[in-house]
Amino acid sequence: MQGPAVFMDISLEDQALELRRYFKSLGAEISEEKSPKGIEDDLHKIVGVCDACFKEPSESDIEAILNSIVSIMVSIPLERGENLILAFSQRLTKAPGPKLGMVALQSLWRLYNNLEPNSPLRYHVYYHVIELAARVGFVREVFTGVEQLRKEFANCPPSNEQMQKLYRLLHQVLKDQNSELAAKVMIELLGTYTDENASYAREDAIKCIATALADPNTFLLDPLLTLKPVRFLEGELIHDLLTIFVSEKLSSYQTFYNNHKEFVHSQGLNHEQNIKKMRILSFMQMAETNPDLTFDEIISELQIEEKDVEAFVIEVLKTRLVRARMDQAQRTVRVSNTMHRTFGREQWQQLRDVLLAWRANVHQAHEAMKSVAAAQIEYAAQQQKS
Repeated sequence: MQGPAVFMDISLEDQALELRRYFKSLGAEISEEKSPKGIEDDLHKIVGVCDACFKEPSESDIEAILNSIVSIMVSIPLERGENLILAFSQRLTKAPGPKLGMVALQSLWRLYNNLEPNSPLRYHVYYHVIELAARVGFVREVFTGVEQLRKEFANCPPSNEQMQKLYRLLHQVLKDQNSELAAKVMIELLGTYTDENASYAREDAIKCIATALADPNTFLLDPLLTLKPVRFLEGELIHDLLTIFVSEKLSSYQTFYNNHKEFVHSQGLNHEQNIKKMRILSFMQMAETNPDLTFDEIISELQIEEKDVEAFVIEVLKTRLVRARMDQAQRTVRVSNTMHRTFGREQWQQLRDVLLAWRANVHQAHEAMKSVAAAQIEYAAQQQKS
């Protein structure tokens, strides 16, 4: 979103006086006279009635009025800045209807972008921007990812508590629109907790696990187990379920579901979607230990009918987690590469062995090239002598 603040040609005092008269004409409870306390008190009174402009029939007129208020806000030192910013933001988030909501969002975004980069007030505006953007379906135009969010507040990082509040809001507005991004946000939220306060993050940790399990594009779940708040859930059903998705097979999930159906559904999880994800995860685990899989093994392990094997393999390949070739005549699947479900000590050791072998091969090739080059030089010298 774009939107620099609009500055008026008249003085701030005259601008405030015009706004007072305008809102008074709309029937707002405000005096037409300037405040003897100065421009900041004028602004305080104007903000208190700014939502009266939503009565205007013209959206462009409403936008001009809100931009006028914004231009004053970013032009004066605000001793009571936080209260003014909060009051203005809260009133704009209540703009009626999507069209006026969009006008209000643009004005809030202008305010946000025209505050100093090191201003702690930016956090409060951004929080209300997200609230309003969610109402008008514009969140992804404002928030693109956690990396972008870090950059937004690089010059004035909010407190841990403020970031936790913002992450919770982002998760709430994203979970039904972009489950993958919502899961990343929730992981960031859990990362804000320390050993001292991790036990207080129980609800956030449960939401994080449920979001990740429900996301059809999230298959690497092992990192969740290392998060401190998640570790505090050990022994609870949600942690047991996560462990199944991290390292166990389809049969383990079905046993868990048969014993805890109500719990699974209470977490907002879809059993059929869980089965689908567990089949893919189980296939990946099978491929880790045996790259040559027969249709019979797939049918038995993943509990699918023979007529569905080819469609299932195609579905797995679409995830790009596995590279494989299917031989329908031989009824086999040859896996050339697969993502590991877990990446622990054993996987690091395998990676180390691969890199050492690669380095040895490069060294051998280098030595061979040196030998060839030396032979060519020696041959050339002999030719010159002859």
